[in-house]
Amino acid sequence: MTIEVRFFASLGEQLGKSGATLETPARTVAEVWTRTTGLPTAPGSTLCAINMEYARFDDAVSDGDEVAFFPPVTGGQS
Repeated sequence: MTIEVRFFASLGEQLGKSGATLETPARTVAEVWTRTTGLPTAPGSTLCAINMEYARFDDAVSDGDEVAFFPPVTGGQS
């Protein structure tokens, strides 16, 4: 099983990496996080996506998926 992992914005800065390749089985997004960061849980406001679609940390992952982690997106005009 191979899963490409991406860490965006401040998460990548905090972890010191923008991505990783996970080549061991993982069942959920949460397992992908733990196996690639070594941390038991993601910061509370962390968002995630599987193959560019928003996901939850308990969603299943499959071989060949891309899993992305990113902080909440804010913006707009005042």
